[in-house]
Amino acid sequence: MIRGKKRSGISSEVRHSVSTIAVLLALPVVIGLVMMILYSSRYQSMIQRMDAAAELKPALETTIAEDLFSVAAGRTAFEKSGVTDTIVRINRSLEQLARETEGRGHLQLTIARRTMDTMEQYVLQVRDGMENRRPINEIEKIVDEVRDVGRLVADMLDAFITEEIANATMTSSRLYQWMWVAAGTEIILLIAALWYSRFTTNRMTASIRNALSSMESTVRRIAEGRFGERVTDMDVEELQELGDQINEMANQLEMLIQETRQKSEHLAKAELRTMQAQINPHFLYNTLDTIVWQAESGKADEVVRLTRSLSDFFRISLSSGEDWIPVPQEMKHASSYLSIQKTRYRDILDYEVDGCEELKNVYMPKLLLQPLVENALYHGIKTKRGGGRIEVRVRIGHGTLTFLVKDNGKGMTAEELTAAQALLQEENPTVRKAMEPGHSGFGLRNVDMRIRLYYRKQKGLNIRSDRDGTEVSFTIPIKTREEIDHDESFSRG
Repeated sequence: MIRGKKRSGISSEVRHSVSTIAVLLALPVVIGLVMMILYSSRYQSMIQRMDAAAELKPALETTIAEDLFSVAAGRTAFEKSGVTDTIVRINRSLEQLARETEGRGHLQLTIARRTMDTMEQYVLQVRDGMENRRPINEIEKIVDEVRDVGRLVADMLDAFITEEIANATMTSSRLYQWMWVAAGTEIILLIAALWYSRFTTNRMTASIRNALSSMESTVRRIAEGRFGERVTDMDVEELQELGDQINEMANQLEMLIQETRQKSEHLAKAELRTMQAQINPHFLYNTLDTIVWQAESGKADEVVRLTRSLSDFFRISLSSGEDWIPVPQEMKHASSYLSIQKTRYRDILDYEVDGCEELKNVYMPKLLLQPLVENALYHGIKTKRGGGRIEVRVRIGHGTLTFLVKDNGKGMTAEELTAAQALLQEENPTVRKAMEPGHSGFGLRNVDMRIRLYYRKQKGLNIRSDRDGTEVSFTIPIKTREEIDHDESFSRG
């Protein structure tokens, strides 16, 4: 009776220990996972709303007014211009965004929706004016009012996007805090579980004590980060379940850490995608002003060239939402930007961009070269007396591509070069740092961060500079569309 009772007591104590440890270890994992899913879902919703708002801006700033100008010029009938459909689509999008948004962002969208009513009234005046054959100069003034209202609504969308970015940053910070809380709780509970296991082994037989010692050693190695360690099969039947639970815990921890790493990477890509989607309005305004100036001067060929370059620039910038584009398109994007700036800066800017049609099946992240070209123009050529030249080259290596953006501008001082190189040598750069404007390294840090993130490299850009100019280069592996799809599918799990 006594022996039977004692054996039952050991079995019961072991089962109780296993259950307690399993619950304590699983609880923070489950809570952390739930909070991570919650915040990630909220963050994704913010990104989607920002993308939806950004997609409305081209129609508000240019499309509606251009279509109305076509109506005023008699090239298109009002019913066939599509202006009414565009306004209806924008109003629906604004109403949908307003329903999904709270706080100051909701207020911005509400005001934007009401302002669209004013635009619609102006559009109706254009329609009525064309029907009543009012003078063309009066109709053009109304169209100008439509353009001004469209820009006002676009500014409101910019304010909404800024508010959403602030909310997304706060959400990301809270998710980061939750990760640390979950990790700290897990470590504390793991130490408590180890202490409890050692306490119970002191009251068991030698065989049970040895089995627990083996499990303790395994759990310690897991706590040190060796998540491939597992508890082996034991001779003690009562402790086998405990070993299985520890192995399951290790599997869950390993999966959770991998999932956390992937989610952090996806969040970083999403933030960078949002940043690169923000079009510089001054560049657009200056280009449009240049086109108008050329048109007024009667330079039709130059107007066509500039318009095509601007169209190529924005078409490649958007790329139907794709992050990866063929190498020739990336080179063409840089060439379109320089072609536009060439008209503006005239004799002070000369440039050359390599043709690389043989690389049409090789893909790379978009918008890596244009920020480097812009940096070379504004910090090298523009400030140099007499202007200069920018060259964009690509060299094919053994399974790699090396891109170079070189200018013969004023170059950097030794102090400036050291500061720029130090900026790009941080071991763990963050997206938040990459988004900090206000210094000449903004574009360089952005591109460097994206190269490290997309290719999992320790180093992105290389900079060389002297009195003869500056050269910025980076090397990336050659990737086809199939390889990219496979890597992204594997990353998503």
